[in-house]
Amino acid sequence: MKSALSMEPIEQQDLPPVKREGYKVSIWQKIWDSIVARIFLVVMSVLFLIPLYWMVATALKSNEEMSVTPPTFIPQSWLWENFVKAVTIIPFGTFFMNSLLITVLTVIGTVVSNLIVAYGFSCIQWKGRDQLFYLVLITLFVPFPIALIPQFDLFAWLGWVNTYLPLIVPHFLASAFSTFLLRQFLLQIPQDMLDAARVDGASEWRILWTIVAPTARPALATVAIFAAIGAWNDFMGPLIYLQDESLQTLSIGLQMFRSTHDIQFNLLMAASVLIILPIMVLFFAFQRFFIKGITVGSFR
Repeated sequence: MKSALSMEPIEQQDLPPVKREGYKVSIWQKIWDSIVARIFLVVMSVLFLIPLYWMVATALKSNEEMSVTPPTFIPQSWLWENFVKAVTIIPFGTFFMNSLLITVLTVIGTVVSNLIVAYGFSCIQWKGRDQLFYLVLITLFVPFPIALIPQFDLFAWLGWVNTYLPLIVPHFLASAFSTFLLRQFLLQIPQDMLDAARVDGASEWRILWTIVAPTARPALATVAIFAAIGAWNDFMGPLIYLQDESLQTLSIGLQMFRSTHDIQFNLLMAASVLIILPIMVLFFAFQRFFIKGITVGSFR
């Protein structure tokens, strides 16, 4: 009598051969999906580039060509002197230096302050850390107009109206978005490496600037680019706090250009091209760091 636990050998059955046709179909499917995706990306890129091209093309047209119907897609005469006229009509150099000063100080304040705060929310363990971080994130849902009047009253009480301080100082106090972006990146740093540095006697300040900051260069570049774009294109802040024309920025100068010179669209587009050119150069110069800073930590 056989035991219930006895095991009999199981006859091996030959598996059906793998059909190569199925493998070929999957390869062709991947190739087709790749082609479709690339076509979609090319089409979307063209759609996004058309407004930029139209702005540059309009900047090179004459006033007579601007009134042609239907409009010409390629300028008939390339008038590079439109850029010279756009620069000389308004104090472009003064506005440019004002915007550059505000942008540089804004980037420095944003990077330094948010790196320190993000380090505290990611690399240091303390009670209530995550709960406080969630409270910080809630501030992202506060509409900007709600804080506009209280901020103006505060800066007016401090005597900061008609100065650059209201446009610069708040960026030295960190922000929820930049802190979140840096924190997600810093969470990727191995905690064992930081603990080893603490065991060797390194202070938190030294760990921040000698280990964390060099490692977080892609995320810092991303935050810097966002801060630079926001400060360079800021219109509401200079409009509210700056009164003297000598203190105005390029965004206000562009509005002054429209109201003063009866909207010569070719010169207006020429000034617009010159205004966005520094931001485009900045983005392409740090494109590699920007993309890496956006993608790393996205799936944590």
